Amino acid sequence: MARNKQRDRAAAAAPVVETVDGGLAELIPDRERPRGWTLLIDGAPQSHVDLDDPASLTFEYQRRLGHIADLAAPPNRPLQVVHLGGGAFTLARYVAATRPRSTQQIVELDGLLVQLVRRELPLDAGARIRVRSTDARAGLAKLQDGWADLVIADVFSGARTPAHLTSTEFLGDVRRVLRPGGLYAANLADGPPLTHLRGQIATAAAVFPELALTADPTVLRGRRFGNAVLLASDRELPLAELTRRVATDPHPGRVEHGRALADFAGGAAPVTDASAKPSPVPPASVFR
Repeated sequence: MARNKQRDRAAAAAPVVETVDGGLAELIPDRERPRGWTLLIDGAPQSHVDLDDPASLTFEYQRRLGHIADLAAPPNRPLQVVHLGGGAFTLARYVAATRPRSTQQIVELDGLLVQLVRRELPLDAGARIRVRSTDARAGLAKLQDGWADLVIADVFSGARTPAHLTSTEFLGDVRRVLRPGGLYAANLADGPPLTHLRGQIATAAAVFPELALTADPTVLRGRRFGNAVLLASDRELPLAELTRRVATDPHPGRVEHGRALADFAGGAAPVTDASAKPSPVPPASVFR
């Protein structure tokens, strides 16, 4: 009976549709969660938020980024986190819920989107989250050396990662902002023949000594377009626990590292500012 009432309340909530800098933003109510919402930009799903349970992560790639946040430090220790790309602030809400007293900075270029999310999906007043409406690379450049325990990059413009966020120069600035032992995690999107993904692995390997990649096996085999999460650091990665968590997700994934990851990259060249290109356009079928 209670669950039926929750569904009725969710069904009664109306979608919120507004034009933002990046296109047409839609907040779609979740029929299963009375205060759950999915953010779409020009029809492409960007984020899912449950205001009643911010520790719940629905999207597959967001769950994997959440695993990395969990493993960035011992349990309950506050983190200093930089989020490049804001969406609906899903990962920042997750860190605030799972690691109280964490200090976080969101860098989101789309100021109108920030206004929409703040108004319709307000942050907890006690959360130590600062939002800057500026370009991700410009915002990163303003952060002090060694400030962050974790930098998460999840930046898409028109469903593509901008070119200037794919280069060794960009990742060099990420490493500058990370403290020794800090983690960098990036949401990447690619499909057959995985040229972009292989290039991003080579680019990260030129800046960081330790790498891992997690994704659905069908994406890694080049059978479909999808998301992959790249993890990089200057320290040994928590591979065993990450592998266990990814393997037991609702949509199990695989973790590649070491020689297998180098073989997967297949001799791809690192990307520089001079050679950088946006990530590929997703096929229309991805969002159907």
